[in-house]
Formats: sequence, C-alpha cells, structure tokens
Amino acid sequence: QVQLVESGGGLVQAGGSLRLSCAASGRTFSSYAMGWFRQPPGEEREFVAQISRSGGSTYYADSVKGRFTISRDNAKNTMYLQMNSLKPEDTAVYFCAADPSVVEVARTPHYWGQGTQVTVSS
Repeated sequence: QVQLVESGGGLVQAGGSLRLSCAASGRTFSSYAMGWFRQPPGEEREFVAQISRSGGSTYYADSVKGRFTISRDNAKNTMYLQMNSLKPEDTAVYFCAADPSVVEVARTPHYWGQGTQVTVSS
C-alpha cells in the first residue's frame, strides 16, 4: 500500500507558474507508475499526465502538453508537476495517483492523494 500527499497548490495569475509535489510513503515508490489528475469546479475528474516507474516515459493530456512537465525522484519518493503558462481554465483540484500498472494509472489508479487546489486568476 502507498499513501500520497500533494502540496504546492495556490493562487497564481494567468501566465504564471506553480510546481506541485506528491510525496509517497509505504511500499517502494519505484514500484508504481504515477499520474496527475484534476477536477475543475463542477466538472468530472480528468487525466493530466503520467510517468513510468523509472521516469523514462511520460504522457500528457493535449490540454497541458507543452506547458506542464511531470517528473519523479525515486530517491526522494516524490513526484512533481511543473506547471507553466497557466490559464484560468487550469483552475482545479489536482490529485496525484499511483498504480502498479502504467496503463491503469491513467484510467483507474488504485491509490489517490487528497488533492491540492490550484486557482489561476485572469
């Protein structure tokens, strides 16, 4: 089992940047593919990005491609989401997720964090 805790959310102006972190505890962090999801106000949760166990492979939703970068540091048991050129439509609660499967982490991951709020003002 793995426990996930997000941090780094906040209020930022459009065009600004934020870096989210997801700290993991429990079983070996490198055993899990990791992902980020978000839930905008009044909408369903949506996939943002994923990263393989080693960090060598990443995949992004079209809406964030070129602006967001997912990374991980297995020595620190931590995953990151660098968000640049933020837009008001990026406003959402951001969740990190983990799953042993690199396929399932982007669909129905087994483990979730509690979420962190990101608000982008225009």
